[in-house]
Amino acid sequence: MIPHGLHHVTAVSAAIRDNLRFYTDTLGLRLVKRSVNQDDVSAYHLFYADGAGSPGSDLTFFDFAVPPERRGAHVVTRTHLRVADDGAVAWWEARLRDRGVAVEAPATVDGRTTLAFEDPEGQRLALVADGGAGDPPVPWGGTDVPEAMQIRGLGPARATVPRADASEVLLVQVFGLRHDRTYELDGREVRVLAMGEGGPHAEVHLEIAPDLPAARPGAGGVHHVALRVRDEDYRAWSDRLPQLGVPNSGPVDRFWFESLYVRDGNGLLFELATDGPGFAVDEDPAHLGETVVLPPFLEPRRAQIEAGLTPLD
Repeated sequence: MIPHGLHHVTAVSAAIRDNLRFYTDTLGLRLVKRSVNQDDVSAYHLFYADGAGSPGSDLTFFDFAVPPERRGAHVVTRTHLRVADDGAVAWWEARLRDRGVAVEAPATVDGRTTLAFEDPEGQRLALVADGGAGDPPVPWGGTDVPEAMQIRGLGPARATVPRADASEVLLVQVFGLRHDRTYELDGREVRVLAMGEGGPHAEVHLEIAPDLPAARPGAGGVHHVALRVRDEDYRAWSDRLPQLGVPNSGPVDRFWFESLYVRDGNGLLFELATDGPGFAVDEDPAHLGETVVLPPFLEPRRAQIEAGLTPLD
């Protein structure tokens, strides 16, 4: 019943049209779902992923008109995206530099070749060579990124926290992740918590920084990290969390997957999300993300919702 990988990472953008161009044109991801925030329907919720919108490949953004994030602790500070090997990392370094994206020199971090960079709003990203780990990706034919170089899915989510134990109470004792190893980054200890057999698609990294002030959430920051649970385990999780006395959202049906939300002792928001039913449940797989799609409970309000949205294209 332990989560078996990263499901998605959701972040915040205050410039959603520029966001769409960067993640589809520059990074070559597919827009697989064009919807709205189900709790604030004035805001888009865009989902970028591989060619099929596979669980574990999904990077999503809320369209919130907020100031930039003030950096600090108690937040996810780097989202990794997996590519095949060191050759792909080198290819991406050249592509990003050619497109005016400031990138750091490739470095070996935790034994993996890593290329750190930021999106136009300061969202901290990194490409990491995964050596073929994780589920096989589904290539996307609507990009100029060659199939062998395409982003394969999510890699480790790295959070910066003052105390590791405050997060490990939830992640280790409740969710069942295991402490796999530690490494040093910029003079700080980083603890690697792994799911299953581990690998870059199934890790949360905790960077310990007791000296940093708390971050202020905003554009260019991460809202939450979702972990994959098997569809058949979802109800058991929704029963288990209250039994353990863990405050949580209770079952939330997002229509394309089902969710449970929990905060850890450092204030990080985690979600348990099912793989199914998937993004093709309400759209032709060949035309994902081309029009605004609403879950059934919002469909009666479509005219009102669409009138409040700025066209993306």
